[in-house]
Amino acid sequence: MSEVSRALFEPIKLRGLEVRNRIWVPPMCQYVVDKQDGVPVAWHLMHYGSLARGGAGGVVVEATGVVPEGRISPQDLGLWNDHQRDAFAPIVELVHAQGAKLGIQLAHAGRKGSVYREWGTEAPGTSVPVSEGGWQTVAPSAVAFPGLAEPAALDQAGIDRVAAAFAAAARRAVDAGFDFVQVHGAHGYLLHEFLSPLSNHRTDSYGGTLENRARLLLQVVDAIRAEVGQAMPIAVRLSATEWVAGGFDIDETVTVVRWLGQHGADFVDISTGGNVKQAPIPVGPGYQVPYATAVKKATGVTTSTVGMIDSAFQAEQIVATGLADIVMVGREFLRDPSFALRAAETLRVAVGYIPAPYRRAYRR
Repeated sequence: MSEVSRALFEPIKLRGLEVRNRIWVPPMCQYVVDKQDGVPVAWHLMHYGSLARGGAGGVVVEATGVVPEGRISPQDLGLWNDHQRDAFAPIVELVHAQGAKLGIQLAHAGRKGSVYREWGTEAPGTSVPVSEGGWQTVAPSAVAFPGLAEPAALDQAGIDRVAAAFAAAARRAVDAGFDFVQVHGAHGYLLHEFLSPLSNHRTDSYGGTLENRARLLLQVVDAIRAEVGQAMPIAVRLSATEWVAGGFDIDETVTVVRWLGQHGADFVDISTGGNVKQAPIPVGPGYQVPYATAVKKATGVTTSTVGMIDSAFQAEQIVATGLADIVMVGREFLRDPSFALRAAETLRVAVGYIPAPYRRAYRR
């Protein structure tokens, strides 16, 4: 029997970090912190542990607010204090025990923060008033995302506090044992809001030209690198298009990724959209892959892709043909936390990390 390509299960090295395969889990919000204190709960231990047990190479913890007002919903995770840091440590330990590497997405939701979570409420995705535990949101400009409360425009002191908060959260991530951090610069959240001329109407050094609009993102990456040192890989997630004319686009993305590489970022996770409500997005299998490929080919920076990738052969084809270096598989891992092991079986790749108590299920 001829062998099927196995590029998906080749290890990948980022700085000194070696990850066992190229099939990873992207950050996906869980909205389960009912105490609204940002502290991980038992669900997170089970959730991330099961994904690691299921054979994923890298797992990225969901959007984690670097400050309380940086959360999307009041039920989001946070990493702005040491109590949160200490609660993450057992999750890191469990994931490592299963042979996977664990990253964390550090985030500030900006004008899209302080919203009701997407389930269990009567008005999901709408603004939570301050009287019900919400907060005043911030943004590069006082321009509301349609349907949400108007944000306050950040002044220079506020911008500096944002960069410092990302760095402090990254230090806590190191101390908790995480293997890498991902900076959330996509999906219409604060750093993306600065990148986009549709949401950034500033006339100072943080607005106007692409160089100015990218200034905060690069400032954040610089602050994180200074805090975590040279060993830890830094990833950045970007939306490579906003799917409308006049927005942040693939050409600007390529330029920003080149700058990110120069500032010490190690890989980029290429997504799209999120900053324009009801943008005409042609959602379909692998619809965002061409953007990751364009970035990879133009910059040479290690690139991951994401979005409606749900089969072993689809994921293998992406990596084997050089369309991206890493495949982020989201919803299929939610449906089946053992998707990576199932993919290995489908591709007839023998992996050495099937848990011993489960091996009977894979015997032929």
